[in-house]
Amino acid sequence: MSGSFVIGVAGGSGSGKSTVTEHIVSAIGSEQVAIIIQDNYYKDLAHLTPDQRRKVNFDHPDAFDWDLMLKHIDELANGLPIEMPTYDYSRDTRKDETITVLPAPIIVIEGLFALLDADMRKYMSLRIFVDTADDIRFIRRLQRDIVERGRTTDSVIKQYLESVRPMHRQFIEPSKRNAHIIIPHGANKAALEMIVARVRAAINQEELSVSTYFDEV
Repeated sequence: MSGSFVIGVAGGSGSGKSTVTEHIVSAIGSEQVAIIIQDNYYKDLAHLTPDQRRKVNFDHPDAFDWDLMLKHIDELANGLPIEMPTYDYSRDTRKDETITVLPAPIIVIEGLFALLDADMRKYMSLRIFVDTADDIRFIRRLQRDIVERGRTTDSVIKQYLESVRPMHRQFIEPSKRNAHIIIPHGANKAALEMIVARVRAAINQEELSVSTYFDEV
């Protein structure tokens, strides 16, 4: 579909997806990797009142702008730069600022539902699921939402119980079956080294299929 090697990195909230992405970028080089972050593609809720926004389930796939995300993946995979949106989590609206993402040999799509959509998976040469224990993920999410998103402890716990946990079980956990590789216990060193070796093989245009590679590991 394109000349880029596209990687999907999925997993629950706080699982360590960003750590996997950062390791790939560090090992391969930032000039070789374009990153699409699904969290930036939440729908713009500026047309709703603050009370209405608070009632939206942000842990459901319907909270995301899939059409725009797929459009951007297609453009990036075909050598075109994109303007990735940014999101204001404190107001639940899209910011005016965008991030210019330039095409690159490696494209990483990182997000809760990166492996959920069949149309998105068609672009991917490698699909990764980061599998981390629920308690670890909750602690990480609690810390992040308080520090980075200005939320209270009570609101984070309430959201986790009412939407994060049930949506994880309904949508994210089942998407694990779409992965080529599942990383247990978060981003462990052995799995990261294996992933980087596969990516380097793709850059070097070695004839090594995903299925053959992981059958041998």
